[in-house]
Amino acid sequence: MKMTLHRLQLPLQHEFTISRGSINFQNSLVVELEEDGVSGFGEVTENSFYGHTIEALSDALNGAPELLTAYQNGKPEDVWPIAKSCLKNMFALSAIDMAAHDLAARKAGKPLYEHWGLAWQDVPNSSYTIGIDTIETMVAKLNERPGWSVYKIKLGAKDDLAIVRALREQTDATFRVDANCGWTAEQTIEYSEILADLGVEFIEQPLPLDATASDRREVFKHSALPIIADENCQVEEDVARCEGFFHGINVKLCKCGGLTAGLRMLRMARRIGLRTMVGCMIESSIGISAAAHLAPLLDYADLDGAVLLKTDPAAGVVIDQGRIILNGEPGGGARLNSADYAGASS
Repeated sequence: MKMTLHRLQLPLQHEFTISRGSINFQNSLVVELEEDGVSGFGEVTENSFYGHTIEALSDALNGAPELLTAYQNGKPEDVWPIAKSCLKNMFALSAIDMAAHDLAARKAGKPLYEHWGLAWQDVPNSSYTIGIDTIETMVAKLNERPGWSVYKIKLGAKDDLAIVRALREQTDATFRVDANCGWTAEQTIEYSEILADLGVEFIEQPLPLDATASDRREVFKHSALPIIADENCQVEEDVARCEGFFHGINVKLCKCGGLTAGLRMLRMARRIGLRTMVGCMIESSIGISAAAHLAPLLDYADLDGAVLLKTDPAAGVVIDQGRIILNGEPGGGARLNSADYAGASS
């Protein structure tokens, strides 16, 4: 088995802002595992908030060559704990685990969801994300992407309610809001009543990661809208901790260590009655395609990361005004467009 790391710089259509800062491009690392002429792909993006650089991710993966033998001889889910111990980096683990699942399904000649024993039915639409900006710019961004059934609005600014009111004047689509840890418990409870009247479906991660249990419990009990955990649900052990504090969880593959852990988290959440969602970073169709195959396990999907790009160096699953459209290929169905990207490989 051979591993190739492709370093990409993904340009965004617009500057993207959340409560923690703004970016104009996203650095990404694509892992390619090749065996007997078949390649599987995984992706992870650089993330300053969590302290993961492309160099650190590459060093972790290049520093564990023994994993290639393990993946050659074992199933991705069986190798996962070994890889976690070797890499000591959940983002790097996510990328190689995704590539290993992709490779295994391609060799079996099945799409990922079928390889996992899932049926492609009751699949939710993805939302389209409107990053924080001036109200005028956010309205313009929404109107650039008409026809989506769900829009996710990034909040955590001083004009949060005014933003939602202005966007509501443009469309009758469902709204979801993500405060990215930017609100207090009192704000969340107060805003939830107003947002419910404005056609908002849920609030994602309103409180800071280190909010007190008392504040989280108050919001859970008194919010007029469901509360979905993001930063408070990063790894498998967090799922059980969310019970009684959140109504659902948002699984990010890069945080939990990939598809192996993501599948377990979603199945566990469904067992204990939590609503399920898979989100994404701003990433290419490599990462989006793999995550999209989890859709049969989801109540909500937020898989617009590649739609936010000016150019996508990959092709695969298509998110068309929210509809998740598979391409019928085995694995995740995504490949790099080698003629269209300028990336360094190692």
